Amino acid sequence: MCLGIPGEVIELLADQPDLARVDVSGVKRVINIGLLADDPPHPGEWVLIHVGFALSKIDEAEAATALQFLEGIGQAYADELAALQESRIE
Repeated sequence: MCLGIPGEVIELLADQPDLARVDVSGVKRVINIGLLADDPPHPGEWVLIHVGFALSKIDEAEAATALQFLEGIGQAYADELAALQESRIE
């Protein structure tokens, strides 16, 4: 199962404009935001992430709903968080 998981943008990397640091349930990772070049996210905004790429911007309420759902499905969410922890975009 492949999931998109919500993450909050906490920092844009000034030296690499296609990258941002996000917080996903306490896991902080650098992701690629290049797919959102037409409407890039800013710190404090939420994005839907899959395999290290931000696929879309979402609002905080949608992020909270998605996180609640993901926590409810258990192992698939844990697997996605583990994959995020292992990924590195630098």
